[in-house]
Amino acid sequence: MRAPYRVVVITGASSGLGATLAASYAGSQTVLGLIGRNPERLAATAARCRAAGATVFSTALDVCDGEALAAWLIAFDREHPTELLIANAGISSGPDPDTAGEPAETTLHQIETNLLGAVHTIAPMVPLMSGRGRGRIVAIASIAAYRGLPYSPGYCASKAGLRAYAEALRPRLAPQGVGVTVVCPGFFSSPMTDRWEGPTPFLASGERAAGIVKRGIDRGRPRISFPLPLVFGMRFCDVAPAWLGDMILRDFRFRIRST
Repeated sequence: MRAPYRVVVITGASSGLGATLAASYAGSQTVLGLIGRNPERLAATAARCRAAGATVFSTALDVCDGEALAAWLIAFDREHPTELLIANAGISSGPDPDTAGEPAETTLHQIETNLLGAVHTIAPMVPLMSGRGRGRIVAIASIAAYRGLPYSPGYCASKAGLRAYAEALRPRLAPQGVGVTVVCPGFFSSPMTDRWEGPTPFLASGERAAGIVKRGIDRGRPRISFPLPLVFGMRFCDVAPAWLGDMILRDFRFRIRST
């Protein structure tokens, strides 16, 4: 396993996986750049990381604001060259179960945050990290990226786009010395999962999920997907005949409550 990362930037650090990863990377020799939308929760994450000995710089920003986000990232990187960038910020929603489709506003808001927000995070940092010839970029997608689910079309579309974007970057940036890791987790305890009404097979704790992700990142793995039974199930639904995959997923009923 490689030496610990000393300068880590995480979006979506105010709660859930982002907050837990921030705490797991916090240490006396670590500088953390933490970005989140909720100032109070972000301050709590920053305080927890400082208590662990880390030097913390945080800002309450929405990743949809690409100009402001790029300005902050570049200014932070100027003083603390980023070694690990984790594009984690994300939201989830879904259509009302009694409607035929998903409102365009709901779909587009998820794409704007989950996909375009990740692009706003990663794109400004690529030339900086490539210029130094080192570092790792991590995109937090979802197993929903493997196959569209009938009860969360916008969420699946946004995560599938993020997965494809990051997978495309990996061979492009490898010759420059920059690694790319794509993370496709299943269900784990988080505020996002709390709004899920339906089955949550193989549900993991937030701490366990963060531990799996961190170990994979630190080992330089190009892909981190878990839990394996659910990953295989989603991949099967993708490669199976369309009618069979549709039939299986049609019976997997759930609803994502709006925030």
